[in-house]
Amino acid sequence: MPCTGRAPRLYSAVLGPARRPAGVGCLSPGEDEGRCSQWSRGAPAAPRVPVLPPSMGLTWKQRVFTALLGAAAVSGLTALLLVLVGTMNVLLPPDTKFGIVFDAGSSHTSLFVYQWPANKENDTGIVSQALACQAEGPGISSYASDPARVGESLQGCLEEALALIPKAKHHETPMFLGATAGMRLLSRKNRSQAEDVFAAVSRALGQSPVDFRGAELLTGQDEGAFGWITINYILGLLVKYSFSGEWIRPLEETLVGALDMGGASTQITFVPGGPILDKTAQATFRLYGADHTVYTHSYLCFGRDQALSRVLAELVQVGLRPGAGRGAGPAGALSGPVLPQASTGLLIRHPCYHSGYRGTLALASLYESPCAPAAPPDLSQNLTVEGTGNPGACVEALRKLFNFSSCDGREDCAFAGVYQPPVQGQFYAFSNFYYTFNFLNLTSKPSLSGAKATIWEFCLRPWKLVEASAPPGQDRWLRDYCASGLYILTLLVEGYGFSEETWGGIEFRQQAGGADIGWTLGYMLNLTNLIPAEAPAQGWAQSFGVWVAGVVFVVLTLAATLGAVAVQVFWLQD
Repeated sequence: MPCTGRAPRLYSAVLGPARRPAGVGCLSPGEDEGRCSQWSRGAPAAPRVPVLPPSMGLTWKQRVFTALLGAAAVSGLTALLLVLVGTMNVLLPPDTKFGIVFDAGSSHTSLFVYQWPANKENDTGIVSQALACQAEGPGISSYASDPARVGESLQGCLEEALALIPKAKHHETPMFLGATAGMRLLSRKNRSQAEDVFAAVSRALGQSPVDFRGAELLTGQDEGAFGWITINYILGLLVKYSFSGEWIRPLEETLVGALDMGGASTQITFVPGGPILDKTAQATFRLYGADHTVYTHSYLCFGRDQALSRVLAELVQVGLRPGAGRGAGPAGALSGPVLPQASTGLLIRHPCYHSGYRGTLALASLYESPCAPAAPPDLSQNLTVEGTGNPGACVEALRKLFNFSSCDGREDCAFAGVYQPPVQGQFYAFSNFYYTFNFLNLTSKPSLSGAKATIWEFCLRPWKLVEASAPPGQDRWLRDYCASGLYILTLLVEGYGFSEETWGGIEFRQQAGGADIGWTLGYMLNLTNLIPAEAPAQGWAQSFGVWVAGVVFVVLTLAATLGAVAVQVFWLQD
């Protein structure tokens, strides 16, 4: 169709003047034919772009969705700023460590569990007692003839300890066994048997899930020094927590001495008023950043059980000497010689046992220990012992154990030629010191003369009266309290040199500060120096107000986000 005219040009919103597509005729009359024929011939032209309609605005759904997303963004950003700006670096509470110590004494074995924080004060843990357990049976030295049974005797207490300590900490909990005078005597008597006992102990304890560090034979000096550490620690005399929130060390003048008595040995440890002249009796150690030097000495064979056994053996020796008759031996110690009896063996009268007491034992049992005097030729007989209740004669028999004459004229000598500076200050007496004086009601610090009068009065009581008035559970030791009380008096006064003036400075105690007094806690304190101190864990903390505000904005963020999702999913299109 011919071009008949012109029409107004069309403009695209983007490309300007529009071009007619190929094959499209003239749009209006009057358009020149040349241009019209050019379109008709298929000349190239740009595609048509439709003109956009004018904007109609956001729908309600879109407006609500946008508002909720904006609120979520603002709340989330605010919560993030509170977390970053309002926190502070703090130290988290330290982890707790545990340690197990077996006290393998001559008469019994005890287990103690200790705990302390992993971050330690001046390289020594702040240790407290968590468990005390006495194992069944006698001391481990008593299993010398059957070492395989020693492990069984320890299992009951070990199971109690494992139940107390969290399982997650079993593998990192150190466990030690320290043997004292009983095993020292066995090592002296038969080293091979002592080694077999230690090997059996190590096999039994090595199978436990904790970190068993081995069984050790403590020296007498270590036993005394660790007992000194224990009592001064639990009294707060090595380190204490001040009101200002700091750990401080009290003055050295406040430190107390330690008097320990087991079944086979006894120890004295204290800080003397001057230099220690015999360096073999000196112990030095470092605790809480401070060095300590003490005098300490251990007397093997002067524990309660060994001392009283030696007295009886000496009385037998005196009675068996040729020509022994009535009144032989220490004054009144024997009212007659050791008499043969047709049915029961030998008979001896003992001044340290109550009148009316009568008991029988195997004569050979008196000479099993290396502490005993030379044994008589025939040990196959039984020995019957009758008490005479003579405290004066008992003291004379006890004094013969000490060899006081070796210290004549020396002020720095205790007995048996052993060097000792004069005692000074306060002392704590524990173990058998406490057990004996507690039974005799002498732990309330009576005067020396009062303590002596009480013990003598007890020794003069007939055996029937003693039995009738004894508290339950004392049958095993009842006959020995008279001899034990007189022995302690002799040791403290004539041996260590306590007088009427210094006697009042002795405290007879079993516990202090919630812990048993003995060498094991001091041992554990010393061993914690070998356990590396852990740095306290660090974390982030906020004040309560900032924390509450942060929680509120996090909740608002979640609510706004969930609302936006709900709008998008459940709101129908407008």
